[in-house]
Amino acid sequence: MTIRVMLVDDQVLLRTGFRMVLAAQPDMEVVAEAGDGVEALQVLRTTEVDVVLMDVRMPKLDGVETTRRICADTDPPKVLILTTFDLDEYAFSGLKAGASGFMLKDVPPGELLAAIRAVHSGDAVVAPSTTRRLLDRFAPILPGTQQPQHKELERLTDREREVMVLVAQGLSNGEIAARLVLSEATVKTHVGRILTKLGLRDRVQVVVLAYETGLVRAGGHG
Repeated sequence: MTIRVMLVDDQVLLRTGFRMVLAAQPDMEVVAEAGDGVEALQVLRTTEVDVVLMDVRMPKLDGVETTRRICADTDPPKVLILTTFDLDEYAFSGLKAGASGFMLKDVPPGELLAAIRAVHSGDAVVAPSTTRRLLDRFAPILPGTQQPQHKELERLTDREREVMVLVAQGLSNGEIAARLVLSEATVKTHVGRILTKLGLRDRVQVVVLAYETGLVRAGGHG
């Protein structure tokens, strides 16, 4: 199945470079481009897209607000945010707005292609180490304990809640398996059940929800 990709960036040269990389792939096709968020939203009304590569700093409408509007639609495409800086403030805002992950613009082509395929398949592409750094920096500005507990958290078993806390602390499935003395397949099953019960799309949303509900604290445990 061909992954239909849309490029959203105000720099034509960057879009051209990405298009050349993607065009060489048998399973990818660039079906649309846009130079700003307003144009992107207009194009998406008439174009079927699976994955959007989204710049954050653009005229008219930035990538974060564009992502928020895209993800508010029914059955939206997946959004992969591309940023210039590793700890760009926009990155976490973009994840909170519904993006499935973020990467640096100068990422090697192979990693970009792997990220597009991962996002398309439903995985998040935020490395655990990056998640930890992001959350240590940005979690203090989240609402935290002032927010009411997400009532769906009550549906989790004790083990699922335990796994959710470790996911939110940036641990990979392998690290969680080692910590809890479980198989990696079992951890993956628990993560899947957490996503289903909480109506979340991917691990990124698990992380954001865990911090927003006070299940975990920045740099700390639940």
